[in-house]
Amino acid sequence: MSEIKQKSIKKNFIMNAILTMSGMIFPLITYPYVIDIIGKEGTGAVKFATSVIAYFAMFAQLGIPTYGIKACAKVRDDKEKLSKTVHELMLINLMMSVVVYVLFFASLFIIPQFAEDRILLIIVSSTMFFNMIGIEYLYRGLEQYSYITIRSLIFKALGLVLMFILVRKRSDVEMYGAITIFAASASNIFNFIYARKLISFRRQKQLDLKKHIRPVMVFFAMSCATQVYLNLDGIMLGFMKGKAVVGDYDSAVKIKVILVSVVTSLGAVLLPRASYYIKNKKMDEFRRITAKALHFVWVFATPLTVYFIFFAKEGIRFLTKDECINAIPAMQIIVPTVLFIGLSNILGIQILVPIGKEKIVLYSEIGGAVVDLVLNAIFIPKYDAAGAAFGTTVAELIVVMIQLYFMRDIKDQIDIKQSFAKIGYWKIIIALIAAIPASIWVKMIDASAFTTSIRLESFIILAISATMFFAVYLLLMIILKDKLTKEIVDGLVSKFKKKKQID
Repeated sequence: MSEIKQKSIKKNFIMNAILTMSGMIFPLITYPYVIDIIGKEGTGAVKFATSVIAYFAMFAQLGIPTYGIKACAKVRDDKEKLSKTVHELMLINLMMSVVVYVLFFASLFIIPQFAEDRILLIIVSSTMFFNMIGIEYLYRGLEQYSYITIRSLIFKALGLVLMFILVRKRSDVEMYGAITIFAASASNIFNFIYARKLISFRRQKQLDLKKHIRPVMVFFAMSCATQVYLNLDGIMLGFMKGKAVVGDYDSAVKIKVILVSVVTSLGAVLLPRASYYIKNKKMDEFRRITAKALHFVWVFATPLTVYFIFFAKEGIRFLTKDECINAIPAMQIIVPTVLFIGLSNILGIQILVPIGKEKIVLYSEIGGAVVDLVLNAIFIPKYDAAGAAFGTTVAELIVVMIQLYFMRDIKDQIDIKQSFAKIGYWKIIIALIAAIPASIWVKMIDASAFTTSIRLESFIILAISATMFFAVYLLLMIILKDKLTKEIVDGLVSKFKKKKQID
């Protein structure tokens, strides 16, 4: 039996959700402390640096991070072919990284804004090296999510401790940047070492780089378009409005990114599985997991979106006290992207990429990038962080709309209309209508009577309101017999009963 059949999608999803959430929860835990120490100008400087380096890293990696998952998944049952594939992709990555590092160091002396933060940019640029040796695509292609998650959590825990020990004064901006990179990327060293158990590192004969160039460039173009509207906001705000406004925007984005990581975790673990099903012509299985993934996004993303629109103020005040109070409108505007990104992630990464329609994903992301660039240029000068948030939200909606438009032509492989039709939207709407009044009254609580701390006051409101909101939502979804919700609840109850019997 193939190894892929022995893997559990549910386990993979849980482990990847933990992995992706940990990548966001680490900065979320440290962010309130860090912003008190180095201020929003300091966090804005790091956000600006990471946004800049994201573009250099994009050229260094080309489209290998996503293409590599698909390529490794296809040859996962043949160690020799898998080893050769990884060698070829690493060599392409290495050559591009050398070129990009030369250009990067030249830019530090040419662009005034870069020269200003030269040390910080050099520190953050180490992510390009860690990405190259990390070969994360190998582990994802083989669905090694338990290993990836455990390894990553260890380094993030170390980073957490280091943050509180070493970031102690206003000038520790570079230390904050260094620890952030350490927590997120340093574990890639162990990826490289552990890879010897999965592939052979002996010298490969007759490496064929050519066969990868065309698909890699398609994925690279997709990456370019995506990076434009993922990091363009921070860069444009930095050039047009300064680092303090970037700090405001970064606060608004922090919570959104965590929510997105939860919603998109399923799509990430399904890419290798979907690619495997397509290669082995198991189209019924492919359609089944696709329909379930879309249902998952609607059931989980919509309540998260609605809740944080109503409780954006408390979320921002918990993170920053009143340091970034201007970020509240930006967060309310940008949080619907949780749903849009969730949908485009399933439509693009899980459906279109495995069936070889990467160009549709590319067109959609180019469309989103153009829209984001234009709207940022129009709205950032007048509305600052809120203008950048508006541009991103509209861009993500455009991406989904373009993908849906082109998917009309692939009905023979998957009927996307049918998949959407199976989702009980009216159940979600009813559950949300009940959940909003069940939680909104918490805003009237005068938590200042219990504490003088703005953060603790905000936390109390968030804790009570979230409990009420999501409890009512879940209860209504169960009563209305939503199929996916019932399946998840039944699975949890069954596991609890089995555990109780064992005990």
